[in-house]
Amino acid sequence: MNMSGVSTVTEFILLSFPCSREVQVLLFLLFFVSYILTLMGNGAIVCAVKLDPRLHTPMYLLLANFSFLEICYINTTVPNMLQNFLSETKTISFTACFFQFYFFFSMGINETLLLPLMAFDRYLAICQPLHYPIIMNNRLCMNLVALCWVTAFLCYPIPIYFITQLPFCGPNAIDHFVCDPGPLLALSCIPAPGIELSCSLLSSLIIFITFFFILGSYTLVLRAVLRVPSAAGRRKAFSTCGSHLAVVSLFYGSIMVMYISPTSANPAGIQKIITLFYSSVTPLINPLIYSLRNKDMKAALRKIHMCGEISQDK
Repeated sequence: MNMSGVSTVTEFILLSFPCSREVQVLLFLLFFVSYILTLMGNGAIVCAVKLDPRLHTPMYLLLANFSFLEICYINTTVPNMLQNFLSETKTISFTACFFQFYFFFSMGINETLLLPLMAFDRYLAICQPLHYPIIMNNRLCMNLVALCWVTAFLCYPIPIYFITQLPFCGPNAIDHFVCDPGPLLALSCIPAPGIELSCSLLSSLIIFITFFFILGSYTLVLRAVLRVPSAAGRRKAFSTCGSHLAVVSLFYGSIMVMYISPTSANPAGIQKIITLFYSSVTPLINPLIYSLRNKDMKAALRKIHMCGEISQDK
């Protein structure tokens, strides 16, 4: 039955991080600086791959798309969070809340699809080096990336539609900085165990399938690397995969704690910290992880820096 007519809530209050006004301003400055650094770091990787012809390979095209995704990801939450730090009301409209929910989860799912694709690329490069240029060309790479984006944006429209049909008749305060399904369902006037279970199953299914795909890919990569006779070859292979494994560990470790463990086991404060970590902190440190361990990327970034200095001198 459609119960949208019963709903009386037209806006929600995102409580974010309740604290004194002075601390709110301090948090605003902290997250604003973090936001700018995230945009600059990921933007630099996108520009480096675009401008350096040597990086026009599937591995770096995937990295550039991943960095672009990180830019999109933080823009689903951080600008609104920054606004709330300086706002007295901290309100978000009913429609805007569910749009944020949709884009936030779509970007998150996209990340869980891109990371296995990057792992598959490394598997082909290391385990099938002779066939790699034929199998994984730039055209196929971009088609697979496009498939990840389309799939990610098709996963949550139906669950979100059913959540919007629930009656929200107050209270309307969400103890979070983002419109997350757990706090939203808790505000519904009637229990919705079916919707809650379906959201949990969907999240768990996506997380586990992609995680075990990555695990399987790197198990095969590890077996292949250990067979490499030269120590230099093994170091190069481990260096290439090490950055990706670090990013996978940070991202999957946090989302598994958040969406697979029972909600009751995670107090609101813990939920906010975990969400903040995978949605804001990991996009900040990912450029450092990838650029510091990659000679080609560091060379391309230095080239961009030198071009910028030359243009300033002119």
